[in-house]
Amino acid sequence: MLNLEQLQEKAKQLRISILNMLHEAGSGHPGGSLSAIDVLTVLYYDVMNHDPKNPQWEERDRFILSKGHIAPALYSVLADCGYFDSSELKTLRKYGSILQGHPCMQKTPGVEVSSGSLGQGLSIATGLALGAKIDNRSFRVYCMMGDGETQEGQIWEAAMAAGHYKLDNLCAIVDFNGLQIDGKVENVMNINPYKEKWLAFNWNVVEIDGHNMADIREAFYRAKEFKTKPTVIIARTIKGKGVSFMENDAQWHGKAPNDEELRLALSELDA
Repeated sequence: MLNLEQLQEKAKQLRISILNMLHEAGSGHPGGSLSAIDVLTVLYYDVMNHDPKNPQWEERDRFILSKGHIAPALYSVLADCGYFDSSELKTLRKYGSILQGHPCMQKTPGVEVSSGSLGQGLSIATGLALGAKIDNRSFRVYCMMGDGETQEGQIWEAAMAAGHYKLDNLCAIVDFNGLQIDGKVENVMNINPYKEKWLAFNWNVVEIDGHNMADIREAFYRAKEFKTKPTVIIARTIKGKGVSFMENDAQWHGKAPNDEELRLALSELDA
């Protein structure tokens, strides 16, 4: 377990890793990767039960990355945890790589579910959590979605089922950075009032600053303790967090930094 300062330092190093691999690949999704990495850092280094030396351990907690386009964030964490050698990060999106542009469970150790077609992850996570309940298994299931992704109707079908079956072993996380590929979420398809929607589907709702390590840690532990309902953590984040010229700019949803942009970004993070 890492303390809060160590978690912050770890997240900074993971941001550097994300930017380097995207620059090497020449394509990918920095904005959402950088907004979500603080939550993923706490989840993998402080919350989840998992074993990089035994990725198929039956009692491991499951993590489903529904917003699969932020695969660089997940890959940076998996490599740092030891699921595969960090040298593989340089092969992102290259022919024959184990690191596809979106997560592939057949190729990448530590990836539970192939994802990237938005809206499907919560359904998978609900099925896993329900199966665990039926089999009296103790593992928990975590699922990260984007706020724009929750415009998809399938999300709400899964939310209804999870609430109906009282899946308190399920924790959803919404990376609520307010932007999607076409601009502001509220302009593309307004999802507000947001908290009230999840409450109406019989979920426990926790709203946090998605870049505050203490808030993130407390939210996950509150989710573990809450019974009879699934929990959704609405993490208010900044797209492109940590790099000033990427922050709150929708054009960085899916664009890799060039040489000069990488240099500027890394100098900011080092500072």
